[in-house]
Amino acid sequence: MAKQEVAAHQQVDPSTAQPAIDVFLSGLLFLDVVFTGLERPPTPGTEVWTRGMATSPGGIANFAVALSRFDLRTSLAAAFGTDFPGDYCRHVLSDIEGVDLSRSRCFPDWPTPVTVSLAYGGDRALVTHGGEPPLSGDQLIGRPPASRAAVVHIQPEPAAWLDTAGAAGSLIFADVGWDPSEKWAPAILEQVALCHAFMPNAHEAMSYTRTDSPDAALAKLGDLVPLAVITCGAEGAIATDATTAETALVPGLPMEVVDSTGAGDVFGASLVAATLAGWPLAERVRFANLAAALSVRQLGGALAAPGWPGVARWWREVRTRPDHHDLRRDYAFLDRVVPAHHFEDRVEG
Repeated sequence: MAKQEVAAHQQVDPSTAQPAIDVFLSGLLFLDVVFTGLERPPTPGTEVWTRGMATSPGGIANFAVALSRFDLRTSLAAAFGTDFPGDYCRHVLSDIEGVDLSRSRCFPDWPTPVTVSLAYGGDRALVTHGGEPPLSGDQLIGRPPASRAAVVHIQPEPAAWLDTAGAAGSLIFADVGWDPSEKWAPAILEQVALCHAFMPNAHEAMSYTRTDSPDAALAKLGDLVPLAVITCGAEGAIATDATTAETALVPGLPMEVVDSTGAGDVFGASLVAATLAGWPLAERVRFANLAAALSVRQLGGALAAPGWPGVARWWREVRTRPDHHDLRRDYAFLDRVVPAHHFEDRVEG
Protein backbone atom coordinates (compact mmCIF):
# COMPACT_ATOMS: atom_id res chain seq x y z
CA MET A 1 0.00 0.00 0.00
CA ALA A 2 1.45 3.41 -0.94
CA LYS A 3 1.95 5.93 1.82
CA GLN A 4 -0.54 8.26 0.12
CA GLU A 5 -3.23 5.62 0.67
CA VAL A 6 -2.68 5.26 4.42
CA ALA A 7 -5.51 7.62 5.36
CA ALA A 8 -8.02 5.45 3.54
CA HIS A 9 -6.64 2.30 5.13
CA GLN A 10 -6.97 3.86 8.58
CA GLN A 11 -10.60 4.82 7.92
CA VAL A 12 -10.02 8.52 8.58
CA ASP A 13 -12.96 10.83 7.89
CA PRO A 14 -12.24 12.06 4.33
CA SER A 15 -13.85 15.41 5.13
CA THR A 16 -11.09 16.14 7.62
CA ALA A 17 -7.91 17.59 6.14
CA GLN A 18 -4.84 15.55 7.13
CA PRO A 19 -1.26 16.85 7.52
CA ALA A 20 1.27 15.80 4.90
CA ILE A 21 3.21 13.99 7.64
CA ASP A 22 1.72 11.18 9.69
CA VAL A 23 4.42 10.98 12.35
CA PHE A 24 7.21 13.43 13.21
CA LEU A 25 10.10 12.22 15.36
CA SER A 26 13.07 13.73 17.10
CA GLY A 27 15.77 12.13 19.20
CA LEU A 28 19.31 10.79 19.33
CA LEU A 29 20.35 8.52 16.49
CA PHE A 30 23.04 5.82 16.65
CA LEU A 31 24.71 3.35 14.37
CA ASP A 32 24.02 -0.02 15.99
CA VAL A 33 26.52 -2.86 15.57
CA VAL A 34 24.91 -6.05 16.86
CA PHE A 35 26.66 -9.31 17.72
CA THR A 36 24.58 -12.42 18.44
CA GLY A 37 25.22 -16.05 19.22
CA LEU A 38 27.64 -15.42 22.05
CA GLU A 39 28.09 -18.47 24.25
CA ARG A 40 29.30 -16.24 27.07
CA PRO A 41 30.02 -12.53 27.61
CA PRO A 42 33.58 -11.38 26.94
CA THR A 43 35.96 -10.98 29.86
CA PRO A 44 39.23 -9.00 30.02
CA GLY A 45 42.07 -10.70 28.23
CA THR A 46 39.85 -13.00 26.15
CA GLU A 47 38.36 -13.05 22.66
CA VAL A 48 34.87 -14.34 21.97
CA TRP A 49 33.65 -15.21 18.49
CA THR A 50 29.98 -14.80 17.60
CA ARG A 51 27.70 -16.56 15.12
CA GLY A 52 25.90 -13.44 13.89
CA MET A 53 26.50 -9.75 13.21
CA ALA A 54 24.48 -6.90 11.72
CA THR A 55 24.63 -3.13 11.39
CA SER A 56 21.62 -0.83 11.41
CA PRO A 57 20.53 2.71 12.24
CA GLY A 58 19.50 2.72 15.90
CA GLY A 59 18.09 4.93 18.64
CA ILE A 60 15.24 7.08 17.34
CA ALA A 61 15.79 5.45 13.91
CA ASN A 62 14.22 2.25 15.27
CA PHE A 63 10.94 4.13 15.61
CA ALA A 64 11.28 5.79 12.21
CA VAL A 65 11.88 2.58 10.28
CA ALA A 66 9.13 0.67 12.07
CA LEU A 67 6.63 3.45 11.36
CA SER A 68 7.60 3.77 7.71
CA ARG A 69 7.23 0.01 7.23
CA PHE A 70 3.60 0.38 8.32
CA ASP A 71 3.11 2.83 5.44
CA LEU A 72 3.07 5.92 7.64
CA ARG A 73 4.59 9.09 6.20
CA THR A 74 7.46 9.57 8.62
CA SER A 75 9.72 12.60 9.15
CA LEU A 76 12.79 12.56 11.41
CA ALA A 77 14.77 15.43 12.95
CA ALA A 78 18.13 14.10 14.13
CA ALA A 79 21.81 14.98 14.13
CA PHE A 80 24.16 13.08 11.81
CA GLY A 81 27.93 13.27 11.69
CA THR A 82 29.61 13.54 8.29
CA ASP A 83 31.39 10.23 8.90
CA PHE A 84 30.82 6.67 7.77
CA PRO A 85 28.21 5.88 10.46
CA GLY A 86 26.30 9.06 9.63
CA ASP A 87 26.47 8.51 5.86
CA TYR A 88 25.32 4.91 6.23
CA CYS A 89 22.39 5.82 8.50
CA ARG A 90 21.25 8.62 6.18
CA HIS A 91 21.39 6.28 3.18
CA VAL A 92 19.37 3.54 4.87
CA LEU A 93 16.75 5.89 6.31
CA SER A 94 16.23 8.14 3.29
CA ASP A 95 17.06 6.02 0.25
CA ILE A 96 15.90 2.60 1.42
CA GLU A 97 13.26 3.15 4.10
CA GLY A 98 11.68 6.32 2.71
CA VAL A 99 12.01 8.42 5.88
CA ASP A 100 11.96 12.19 5.32
CA LEU A 101 15.17 13.78 6.68
CA SER A 102 14.51 17.38 5.66
CA ARG A 103 14.50 18.45 9.34
CA SER A 104 17.74 16.61 10.13
CA ARG A 105 21.20 18.22 10.06
CA CYS A 106 24.75 17.04 9.32
CA PHE A 107 27.65 18.24 11.48
CA PRO A 108 31.23 17.90 10.15
CA ASP A 109 33.01 17.98 13.52
CA TRP A 110 30.65 15.73 15.47
CA PRO A 111 30.93 11.92 15.39
CA THR A 112 27.73 9.95 14.91
CA PRO A 113 27.14 7.93 18.11
CA VAL A 114 27.85 4.21 17.79
CA THR A 115 26.45 1.43 19.99
CA VAL A 116 27.74 -2.13 20.09
CA SER A 117 25.10 -4.59 21.26
CA LEU A 118 26.19 -7.98 22.63
CA ALA A 119 23.21 -10.31 22.62
CA TYR A 120 23.29 -13.42 24.79
CA GLY A 121 21.13 -15.22 27.31
CA GLY A 122 17.90 -13.76 25.89
CA ASP A 123 19.02 -10.18 26.60
CA ARG A 124 21.81 -7.84 25.56
CA ALA A 125 24.49 -5.54 26.92
CA LEU A 126 25.33 -2.24 25.23
CA VAL A 127 28.57 -0.32 24.81
CA THR A 128 28.19 3.19 23.36
CA HIS A 129 30.46 5.95 22.14
CA GLY A 130 29.08 9.42 21.51
CA GLY A 131 28.40 12.87 22.84
CA GLU A 132 25.66 15.46 23.05
CA PRO A 133 24.54 16.72 19.62
CA PRO A 134 25.76 20.21 18.64
CA LEU A 135 22.18 21.53 18.73
CA SER A 136 19.33 20.90 21.14
CA GLY A 137 16.09 19.43 19.88
CA ASP A 138 14.43 22.85 19.89
CA GLN A 139 17.32 24.41 17.95
CA LEU A 140 17.32 21.59 15.43
CA ILE A 141 13.56 21.57 14.86
CA GLY A 142 12.46 25.18 15.22
CA ARG A 143 8.75 25.08 14.54
CA PRO A 144 7.73 21.42 14.11
CA PRO A 145 5.83 20.47 10.96
CA ALA A 146 2.15 19.64 11.15
CA SER A 147 1.69 15.94 11.83
CA ARG A 148 -0.94 13.57 13.14
CA ALA A 149 1.44 12.32 15.84
CA ALA A 150 4.91 13.06 17.18
CA VAL A 151 7.36 10.76 18.95
CA VAL A 152 10.01 11.93 21.40
CA HIS A 153 12.55 10.43 23.76
CA ILE A 154 11.77 12.47 26.89
CA GLN A 155 14.61 14.36 28.60
CA PRO A 156 14.61 16.23 31.95
CA GLU A 157 15.04 19.55 30.12
CA PRO A 158 11.75 20.96 28.75
CA ALA A 159 11.33 20.81 24.98
CA ALA A 160 9.39 23.78 23.64
CA TRP A 161 8.61 22.06 20.35
CA LEU A 162 6.39 19.55 22.17
CA ASP A 163 4.06 22.32 23.31
CA THR A 164 3.91 23.68 19.77
CA ALA A 165 3.22 20.28 18.23
CA GLY A 166 0.58 19.44 20.81
CA ALA A 167 -1.16 22.78 20.39
CA ALA A 168 -1.29 22.17 16.64
CA GLY A 169 -3.14 18.91 17.18
CA SER A 170 -0.36 16.29 17.15
CA LEU A 171 -0.72 13.37 19.53
CA ILE A 172 2.58 13.24 21.45
CA PHE A 173 3.94 9.75 22.18
CA ALA A 174 6.88 9.60 24.57
CA ASP A 175 9.33 7.05 25.83
CA VAL A 176 12.50 7.30 27.88
CA GLY A 177 15.94 5.77 27.77
CA TRP A 178 18.10 4.20 30.42
CA ASP A 179 19.18 6.67 33.12
CA PRO A 180 22.93 5.96 33.65
CA SER A 181 22.83 7.86 36.97
CA GLU A 182 19.93 5.65 38.11
CA LYS A 183 18.45 8.68 39.89
CA TRP A 184 15.27 8.55 37.76
CA ALA A 185 14.66 12.29 38.09
CA PRO A 186 11.01 13.23 38.77
CA ALA A 187 11.41 16.06 36.23
CA ILE A 188 10.92 13.43 33.54
CA LEU A 189 7.31 12.96 34.63
CA GLU A 190 6.72 16.70 34.33
CA GLN A 191 7.54 16.34 30.62
CA VAL A 192 5.42 13.20 30.37
CA ALA A 193 2.38 15.14 31.58
CA LEU A 194 2.56 17.23 28.38
CA CYS A 195 2.09 14.12 26.22
CA HIS A 196 -0.80 12.02 24.99
CA ALA A 197 0.94 8.71 25.62
CA PHE A 198 3.86 7.35 27.64
CA MET A 199 5.41 3.96 26.82
CA PRO A 200 8.12 2.97 29.34
CA ASN A 201 9.24 -0.53 30.20
CA ALA A 202 8.42 -1.95 33.63
CA HIS A 203 11.74 -1.02 35.24
CA GLU A 204 11.58 2.55 33.96
CA ALA A 205 7.93 2.92 34.98
CA MET A 206 8.50 1.67 38.53
CA SER A 207 11.68 3.71 38.92
CA TYR A 208 10.15 7.01 37.84
CA THR A 209 6.92 6.51 39.81
CA ARG A 210 8.69 5.12 42.90
CA THR A 211 6.39 2.08 42.93
CA ASP A 212 7.10 -1.61 43.40
CA SER A 213 4.94 -3.19 40.69
CA PRO A 214 4.00 -2.49 37.07
CA ASP A 215 0.31 -2.31 38.04
CA ALA A 216 1.00 0.37 40.67
CA ALA A 217 3.17 2.28 38.19
CA LEU A 218 0.41 2.12 35.57
CA ALA A 219 -2.10 3.57 38.02
CA LYS A 220 0.18 6.55 38.65
CA LEU A 221 1.02 7.09 35.00
CA GLY A 222 -2.66 6.87 34.10
CA ASP A 223 -3.18 10.00 36.19
CA LEU A 224 -0.57 11.85 34.10
CA VAL A 225 -1.37 10.94 30.49
CA PRO A 226 -4.46 9.82 28.58
CA LEU A 227 -2.69 6.69 27.29
CA ALA A 228 -0.22 4.81 29.49
CA VAL A 229 1.39 1.56 28.33
CA ILE A 230 4.03 -0.44 30.20
CA THR A 231 5.99 -3.19 28.47
CA CYS A 232 6.88 -6.14 30.69
CA GLY A 233 9.29 -8.06 28.49
CA ALA A 234 8.35 -11.67 27.84
CA GLU A 235 5.31 -11.24 30.10
CA GLY A 236 3.65 -8.86 27.63
CA ALA A 237 2.23 -5.40 28.32
CA ILE A 238 -0.41 -3.57 30.35
CA ALA A 239 -2.21 -0.39 29.33
CA THR A 240 -4.92 2.09 30.20
CA ASP A 241 -6.59 4.65 27.93
CA ALA A 242 -8.59 7.37 29.64
CA THR A 243 -9.97 8.65 26.33
CA THR A 244 -11.83 5.37 25.73
CA ALA A 245 -12.11 4.11 29.34
CA GLU A 246 -10.32 0.90 28.30
CA THR A 247 -7.69 -1.20 30.03
CA ALA A 248 -5.69 -4.05 28.56
CA LEU A 249 -3.51 -6.89 29.80
CA VAL A 250 -1.83 -8.68 26.91
CA PRO A 251 0.42 -11.70 27.52
CA GLY A 252 3.73 -12.06 25.74
CA LEU A 253 4.22 -14.15 22.63
CA PRO A 254 6.79 -16.95 22.89
CA MET A 255 9.46 -16.38 20.26
CA GLU A 256 13.00 -17.60 19.82
CA VAL A 257 15.10 -14.54 20.68
CA VAL A 258 17.95 -13.85 18.28
CA ASP A 259 18.42 -10.14 19.06
CA SER A 260 16.22 -7.96 21.30
CA THR A 261 17.88 -4.68 20.24
CA GLY A 262 15.22 -2.09 19.42
CA ALA A 263 12.25 -4.31 20.32
CA GLY A 264 10.85 -1.70 22.71
CA ASP A 265 11.02 0.94 19.98
CA VAL A 266 9.26 -1.37 17.51
CA PHE A 267 6.55 -1.88 20.13
CA GLY A 268 6.15 1.89 20.55
CA ALA A 269 6.04 2.58 16.81
CA SER A 270 3.45 -0.13 16.28
CA LEU A 271 1.33 1.28 19.10
CA VAL A 272 1.46 4.70 17.42
CA ALA A 273 0.37 3.19 14.10
CA ALA A 274 -2.51 1.29 15.71
CA THR A 275 -3.64 4.30 17.74
CA LEU A 276 -3.74 6.50 14.65
CA ALA A 277 -5.84 3.81 13.00
CA GLY A 278 -8.38 4.07 15.83
CA TRP A 279 -8.39 0.44 16.96
CA PRO A 280 -9.62 -0.74 20.38
CA LEU A 281 -6.94 -0.69 23.09
CA ALA A 282 -6.53 -4.47 23.37
CA GLU A 283 -5.97 -4.73 19.61
CA ARG A 284 -3.47 -1.89 19.68
CA VAL A 285 -1.44 -3.53 22.44
CA ARG A 286 -1.65 -6.99 20.86
CA PHE A 287 -0.46 -5.56 17.54
CA ALA A 288 2.46 -3.74 19.18
CA ASN A 289 3.34 -6.84 21.20
CA LEU A 290 3.31 -8.96 18.03
CA ALA A 291 5.50 -6.56 16.04
CA ALA A 292 8.05 -6.39 18.86
CA ALA A 293 8.05 -10.18 19.24
CA LEU A 294 8.58 -10.67 15.51
CA SER A 295 11.49 -8.20 15.57
CA VAL A 296 13.50 -10.23 18.11
CA ARG A 297 13.60 -13.20 15.72
CA GLN A 298 15.82 -11.20 13.37
CA LEU A 299 19.18 -9.43 13.57
CA GLY A 300 19.56 -5.71 13.41
CA GLY A 301 17.28 -3.52 15.53
CA ALA A 302 15.56 -1.11 13.12
CA LEU A 303 15.99 -3.39 10.13
CA ALA A 304 14.29 -6.23 12.01
CA ALA A 305 11.02 -4.26 12.22
CA PRO A 306 8.45 -6.56 10.55
CA GLY A 307 6.17 -4.01 8.87
CA TRP A 308 3.01 -5.20 7.15
CA PRO A 309 4.78 -8.01 5.22
CA GLY A 310 6.17 -9.56 8.40
CA VAL A 311 2.85 -9.34 10.24
CA ALA A 312 0.98 -10.81 7.26
CA ARG A 313 3.48 -13.66 6.96
CA TRP A 314 3.10 -14.58 10.66
CA TRP A 315 -0.70 -14.41 10.51
CA ARG A 316 -0.78 -16.59 7.42
CA GLU A 317 1.28 -19.22 9.26
CA VAL A 318 -0.92 -19.05 12.36
CA ARG A 319 -4.13 -19.46 10.37
CA THR A 320 -2.84 -22.68 8.79
CA ARG A 321 -1.82 -24.34 12.08
CA PRO A 322 -4.63 -26.23 13.86
CA ASP A 323 -2.80 -26.02 17.20
CA HIS A 324 -2.93 -22.19 17.25
CA HIS A 325 -6.55 -21.80 18.30
CA ASP A 326 -5.88 -19.16 20.97
CA LEU A 327 -3.72 -17.08 18.65
CA ARG A 328 -6.33 -17.24 15.89
CA ARG A 329 -8.93 -15.99 18.37
CA ASP A 330 -6.79 -13.21 19.87
CA TYR A 331 -5.41 -11.94 16.56
CA ALA A 332 -8.49 -12.38 14.37
CA PHE A 333 -8.57 -8.59 13.97
CA LEU A 334 -5.55 -8.89 11.66
CA ASP A 335 -7.89 -10.08 8.91
CA ARG A 336 -9.52 -6.65 9.10
CA VAL A 337 -6.44 -4.42 9.41
CA VAL A 338 -3.62 -5.94 7.35
CA PRO A 339 -3.70 -4.49 3.81
CA ALA A 340 -5.15 -7.18 1.56
CA HIS A 341 -2.38 -7.11 -1.04
CA HIS A 342 0.11 -8.49 1.50
CA PHE A 343 -1.92 -11.71 1.41
CA GLU A 344 -2.65 -11.56 -2.32
CA ASP A 345 1.00 -11.06 -3.29
CA ARG A 346 1.94 -14.25 -1.46
CA VAL A 347 -0.77 -16.28 -3.17
CA GLU A 348 0.12 -14.97 -6.63
CA GLY A 349 3.86 -15.46 -6.06
